[in-house]
Amino acid sequence: MLDTRPVSFVSDYFVIATAASERQIKAIADDIQKQLKKSRILPLGVEGTADSGWVLLDYGGVIIHLFSPGMRDYYRLEMLWEHAPVVVRMQ
Repeated sequence: MLDTRPVSFVSDYFVIATAASERQIKAIADDIQKQLKKSRILPLGVEGTADSGWVLLDYGGVIIHLFSPGMRDYYRLEMLWEHAPVVVRMQ
C-alpha cells in the first residue's frame, strides 16, 4: 500500500496486489466490493476485467489495483509512484 497523498491529488492510498489467476482476481475484487457494501461503501468506479489481468476499484481516497503477475510487471506502478511512501508491503 502506497501513501499517495504527498505526490498526487487523485487519491490518498493505492493498494496494489497480485493474484495468481483470473479467477483469483475476480474473487478478490468481488469480495472487496461485497465486504465494503455491507458498510454502505460503494466504489466510485470499477475498471478492467479479470481476464484482462487488471481490475481497478476506485473508492475515492483509496484505489485498489488487482493485477495478474504479467500485468503487474508490465505496468510497474510502484516505480511510477516511487516517491509515494510505502505504508505496508507484504510478500
